[in-house]
Amino acid sequence: MTPVSDGGGLPAAYLRTGSASFTDFLAEHEPSLIPSRRGLPPGATIDAPHGTTIVTLAYDGGVLMAGDRRATMGNLIANRDMEKVFATDEFSVVGIAGTAGLAIELVRLFQVELEHYEKIEGTLMSLEGKANRLASMIRGNLGMAMQGLSVVPIFAGYDHHEYTGRIFSYDVTGGCYEEHDHHSVGSGSLFARGALKKLYRPGMSADEAVRTAVEALWDAADDDSATGGPDLGRRIWPTVALVSVEGARFVPDDSVAPVVEAIVSERRGNPGGRRAGGAS
Repeated sequence: MTPVSDGGGLPAAYLRTGSASFTDFLAEHEPSLIPSRRGLPPGATIDAPHGTTIVTLAYDGGVLMAGDRRATMGNLIANRDMEKVFATDEFSVVGIAGTAGLAIELVRLFQVELEHYEKIEGTLMSLEGKANRLASMIRGNLGMAMQGLSVVPIFAGYDHHEYTGRIFSYDVTGGCYEEHDHHSVGSGSLFARGALKKLYRPGMSADEAVRTAVEALWDAADDDSATGGPDLGRRIWPTVALVSVEGARFVPDDSVAPVVEAIVSERRGNPGGRRAGGAS
């Protein structure tokens, strides 16, 4: 344990000037609390729930991120209403794909990382700085990924220097790549990306972006068994977040439900696509 200060209060480590990175502080003083430091014993395997499909796209004035609600474990549905999109600070969001428990821990640590930086430096980290900080955290998880416990998130936020929404994707080694217009990750991403290519257009309104994201998730669920489509019986809808100059906010279920119901109505009789004649 970290030595206690002479005053009998906080440990001495908390009273010294250090890095603005909470992750670096944790790695030095309590490394066992970092998710990537908990490796499996040699030869061990684990079957853990996995998150699936996340989509994100730019709209006029910001960026949207949406995720389905299903987590799978092999051929089983481990969870039907899992949250996979999280606000990381006031102006950014992250969506998770991969090993669910590890990904959620990584997101929570990232949230604390950004809050710690803001308190130490007295200002928000730049959007690119946030994206690169998340990349370094993913890179630290490479050992776990080599054992099958990979985490591949997608990050988006509003850039106050560029006055626009921006999207960043990652690979399992921590490589960070800026995406333009739209992107998707997870097991259903191939099908979601195909839908986004056909439905997306520059300058969409926030409402149009919500509709496009829900349609892309619908198409992903239609062809990927690990992606959960909107569940009208249980009233389980996709999680949808919008980020603009006003900050990050989540679209309430009462607003997502009519969008889903409209898509279901329009696709009745032709569930694999839009009706002939271009109904939207």
